Parts: sequence; structure tokens; C-alpha cells
Amino acid sequence: MRSGEATLPTGNPRQRGSGGGPPAALAALLARADIRFDGGRPWDIQVRHPRLYDRLLSQWSLGAGESYMDGDWECERLDELFTRLMRADLDRQPLGWSRLALALEALRHRLFNLQSMTRAFEVGKRHYDVGNDVFEAMLDSRMIYSCAYWERADTLEQAQLDKLDLICRKLQLRRGERLLDIGCGWGGLVRHAAEHYGVQATGITVSREQLALAQRRCEGWPVDLRLQDYRLLDGRFDKIVSVGMFEHVGPKNYPVYLDTVRRLLAPDGLFLLHTIGSDITTPATDPWIDRYVFPNGKLPSAREMSEALEGRFLVEDWHNFGPDYDRTLMSWHARFEAAWPRLSARYDERFRRMWRYYLLCCSGFFRSRQGQLWQLVLTRRERLVPYRSVRLAGA
Repeated sequence: MRSGEATLPTGNPRQRGSGGGPPAALAALLARADIRFDGGRPWDIQVRHPRLYDRLLSQWSLGAGESYMDGDWECERLDELFTRLMRADLDRQPLGWSRLALALEALRHRLFNLQSMTRAFEVGKRHYDVGNDVFEAMLDSRMIYSCAYWERADTLEQAQLDKLDLICRKLQLRRGERLLDIGCGWGGLVRHAAEHYGVQATGITVSREQLALAQRRCEGWPVDLRLQDYRLLDGRFDKIVSVGMFEHVGPKNYPVYLDTVRRLLAPDGLFLLHTIGSDITTPATDPWIDRYVFPNGKLPSAREMSEALEGRFLVEDWHNFGPDYDRTLMSWHARFEAAWPRLSARYDERFRRMWRYYLLCCSGFFRSRQGQLWQLVLTRRERLVPYRSVRLAGA
């Protein structure tokens, strides 16, 4: 769930329903999305401990996620539950004291730079370094941890390969060019570009675990991988790409991020920015996602991106394929669950529930259309060659 403006239904939110059930206002709120406590549909919430109600009223999204991790409730189809919640925008309508908690979180985002250079490596330590075995089990063979492209694909493997090729074709990569990947992950894109397009690639990451594995996977190819913050980059590159990293930049840093890319990009070069986007401008990040998955992250809105790009880059192409992220996340979830018997030797059941909750609530986020997936092709004004984008991978 994501934070937003509070809308409190009439009545006392802590007033219990008949028979000691859920508070009436809480049940009424969920009814707007056709969700019931202890109902008989796959997306209904099955209450295992009554403390769930107070946790929802006091913490809303954070309470929902933590109480699921603790086993206070179950749901057969979490993805459908979240799709219904977000289609009705109930994640933006907290109850009770949770309104104050979310207001304080919005104030924290307004007052502090949560994505400063001193904080830049925190997400690497807390998420990407969680264990390469988890990501190897969940992802495709190239370990691409971003939205796949399902235009013509039937499998995750093919969809991710098509996404890599689509990016390279949008960038119009040519043999001998210098390519920079800001947020290179486990090196899948830079290796693909070096192997199939003959470029010399540089990639940076804030995760030590990613870097170590990426270096092994790219051995023998003209690829230079570094543990580095984007603000410390120098040099000149013909093409620049950033896939799934802009979500960690933060609005306060959009100007320095884009100015850095502009400084590094050749005057006639191309920059492809691949990022999750939000359908509206939000004041803060979902508190559960911030605490357990992506600390200090912030999804951009189209307005925030447009304002940051003005005077810096021209938008040559803006491609939205957000529904493809729903299918990608469901594929990751299926692979994670299938791998759990061997992962359980290292990770406990609470981690499993946390990871399942993360993947399926994000799937609902995209299925509801609150979540978008954007690929922007950007150029400096100095580039005079007309740009024609593509939508299909392959020749």
C-alpha cells in the first residue's frame, strides 16, 4: 500500500462490529473494494489474530504488512487483494492514528534528503545484498531484476532477453561505442551489449554482492564494473542507460542526477531511462516498502520527471508498458515459491512471508494501473540527427 491523503469514513473507527468482529468503519472501508474480513472469496482477508484490527488502525500499510509477516492474517490471492485495494485507492485512505504517522512520513521526505550520498549504499546493503541465492532462484538466467518485455514472449527468459535487445536497439548501439550503465545490477545488460553489439561497457552499482557476482559473470568481456555512486562518475560516453535505478534517486536529487548524465553524455549521444512511475505525485514512500524492501526510495510521477527534464534533455520517446510488470512479478513469485524448499535452509518463514507480500503487493500495484513502467529516450539539444524509436526486439 502507498501513503496518500487521508479520508476517514464516518463513525468511530474502533467501534467493533457485531459479534466482536472488525471495527465497523474498517469493514465499511474495505467493502468499497468488495473485500471482507473472513469472507469466502480468494481475495478476502482471513483473520488469524484480532490484534490485526488495531495494527491497521494505528499503522495502516505498515501494520498490514507487518501483521501479515507475523501471521495475523492470510489471503489466498494477495495479488488480487491488492489489485482491488488500489483500484479503489484505499491505500491512500488511512484510518485512525495511521493518518498522523503518514503525515509525519511525508514531512520527513520534505525536510530531509533521504537519497544523499551518505545514504546511497543503504539500499544495497538492506535489499540487494540480502543474498544472491534468492535472486538467482527468482530471476531469469541473466539475473535481470527489472520489468520484462512480454510483447512477443511466452517465458520470463525470453521476455527479459527481448527487453535487453529492445534497450540496445533504442540506444542504437554500434560496435566500439562506450556505454555507461548506471545501476548495472548483476551485469546482465552490459554483458549483453558487449557480447551482441560490440560496445565497451562501464557499469556501477551500490551493492557489493551484486558487484562480486557481476564481475564473475562478465569475465572475459570488455566490461568495467565498479562499486560507486553516480555523483562521482566522470568521463565521456556515447550512450548511457539506467534501468530500475531512478527509483532510488529521489526528487531532491533529480537535478544533480540529470546534470551528471548530461555532463557524461556525448553531445550527439542517447540516454535511455527505464523507471517505475506513479500515476500521481505522492508525498512519501509506502512505509512498509521503505522499511522492508527499498529504504529511501521514491517513485517519480510524470509531472516530477517532466519538470526535472525541462532545460536539460529533450524527450525523444516515452514508452509505457506497466502491465508487463504485473506478469514479471507473478513469474518471479512462482519461481521464488518453487525454490523455497532449498532456500528455507537459510531463510526463515517470516522472510518468506515478507518476500511473498512484497512481490504480490507490487503485482497488484501495476495491475491496478497505479503503477507505470516507463522507458524514456532522452537527448541533448546538440543532437541534430532525427530519432526514430522501436517497440519490438530483434531485427
